[in-house]
Amino acid sequence: MEMDENQGYTAFAGYHHIITASLGEAALGVKGYLDSGGNERVLVFDDQTGDQIDLDLRGSTEDILTRLQDHPALARIATKSTRTGPGRPKLGVVSREVSLLPRHWDWLSRQRGGASAALRRIVDEARKNGRKAEPARHALDAAHKFMWIMAGDFPGFEEASRTLYARDFNRLSGWMKEWPKDVREHVGRMAAKAARLEQQTQENKP
Repeated sequence: MEMDENQGYTAFAGYHHIITASLGEAALGVKGYLDSGGNERVLVFDDQTGDQIDLDLRGSTEDILTRLQDHPALARIATKSTRTGPGRPKLGVVSREVSLLPRHWDWLSRQRGGASAALRRIVDEARKNGRKAEPARHALDAAHKFMWIMAGDFPGFEEASRTLYARDFNRLSGWMKEWPKDVREHVGRMAAKAARLEQQTQENKP
């Protein structure tokens, strides 16, 4: 079964990639590395956020997997996937002062439902468009967090960061050419995800 990319976790021993998998598989992969005598510092990342996470690897496989059921990373996924039931929430109207030029008030007064209704539609549309762009922004932030932790002292880091946020993904690899291979490749995978989400956002624009 193909892993959901929104639920992937990646472990590094030093600058060497150990595993990218579900949280349980990643935890057992790290335990296997340590039990086999691996002595490099191990860092585990939530690929969706770029955050470094802690794992309690004491005890048996069953002990580890049982504790993971309450891991904060899984709580984040559960919260994100929660859907509200049918029905419309009760709306509360708040009155506040809005300062506009006469031409703005004139335009608003001619819109369906009047000025207040028009302003609400404009705000709702802006919020909708912002939500469409959020996945790509979050993917960029995740890639940058990983870069900061793993490559913050590497040559070309600042330039790579600027290139990432400029969405110039083709030039990104050039700034990372002196980085360890596994770090470079994982940043590339995260950047590719951001580029794909960015493309989807552009395609979904009306």
